[in-house]
Amino acid sequence: MKILQNKVAIVTGSSRGLGRAVAERYAFLGANIIINYTNNKAAAEEALQVIKAHGVEAIAVQADISKPHEVKRLFQEAKAVFDQIDIVVANAGIELVDVPVNDITEQQFEKLFSINTKGTFFTLQEAAKHVADGGRIINISSSTTEYPFEGVALYGGSKTAPKYFVEVLAKEIGHRGVTVNSIIPYAVSDAGIFTDHNEPSIEWLIEANPMKRMAHVDDVANVAEFFASDLSSFVNGQHLLVNGGASH
Repeated sequence: MKILQNKVAIVTGSSRGLGRAVAERYAFLGANIIINYTNNKAAAEEALQVIKAHGVEAIAVQADISKPHEVKRLFQEAKAVFDQIDIVVANAGIELVDVPVNDITEQQFEKLFSINTKGTFFTLQEAAKHVADGGRIINISSSTTEYPFEGVALYGGSKTAPKYFVEVLAKEIGHRGVTVNSIIPYAVSDAGIFTDHNEPSIEWLIEANPMKRMAHVDDVANVAEFFASDLSSFVNGQHLLVNGGASH
């Protein structure tokens, strides 16, 4: 069933991994897609072809979300082609794990907060300005924001502030029928630093989970489908854990 027929969705960081899985799911459901990438044009073009095979329209826009003027251009180009934006998924981000607080450098701090915090903020801001009434804004967070553990202070910290942005924005634009929510995934086996299944070790993540596995991109895409659909029309300012019941 094409429940997103004629909708237009921007998914940041969607040339590969989790973002691509969400973009492909939305295309399967009938939405026209704006793929966003930073540097890997070849990956973006490949994703574009897969998405277009679903019979929808799609474009790829290069934009570094750590630069607010490029975020603005991303939305401008999307509006120029499609005239409307119905769904925005703030997915782009980078990870840093296994680095104790005492070893974090200023350069690492600047990089993570520039992308994960500042970049997400300005993505949410542009989404609030441009998304149609009744639209959907979705932030991709991390379970490290719920369960702190050694070596993830910087990454978890950079992903914590956007959850607050979500709660405030939900109150500010809810009168327009726009919902703003977060998805909080467990470690995803086929995305980000775990794509090659070799760094860091995944055994303890599997063992620590009641379902004895890591998350898959489709687990997150399932929730992204829910948040983009009419089924979530009265769910606003929330953060949904997709973690198989893990408690850390």
